[in-house]
Amino acid sequence: MHLGLGYVPWLLCFAAYIWPSLRSMEPIEAQRAIATLHSFRFFGLVFLIPGVVGPDLAPDFASFAAYGDFVTGLLAMLALFAVARPAIFWPLVVAYNVVGVVDLVGDYYHGVMLDLPGHAGQLGATYAIPILYVPLLMITHVAAFYLLARSRRHQRAPA
Repeated sequence: MHLGLGYVPWLLCFAAYIWPSLRSMEPIEAQRAIATLHSFRFFGLVFLIPGVVGPDLAPDFASFAAYGDFVTGLLAMLALFAVARPAIFWPLVVAYNVVGVVDLVGDYYHGVMLDLPGHAGQLGATYAIPILYVPLLMITHVAAFYLLARSRRHQRAPA
């Protein structure tokens, strides 16, 4: 329930403040802003640190979440480093968004299959991540894909 409710304030905030700004930006700048948020996903490695999470946190969940976040964060950072080279930047934007969505969907799947809500105390200090951070990550992945599709449509439109 907390995860679902976490989407509500983020969707309201996103619709009122973030989305209007992203839509008004040049495509590369909007994707750069989203990549900056996702570059912090290296922090997901915290799911592997004993003492930060409980000793009985399901290893399948912890490792999938940690390494999925880590790879997504690295790809987002590489995209930011490559912003001056569009031929490299755009494929990295697609890559970190695909990997990031697969990671989050996989985390949801593992969370349901392993009854993570029933063992929420094992999340320890990381409990806030799925509630406060994950909804914004998924929302911005959807926005990034929408903006990618929109920018390609405009590129194909006759002048």
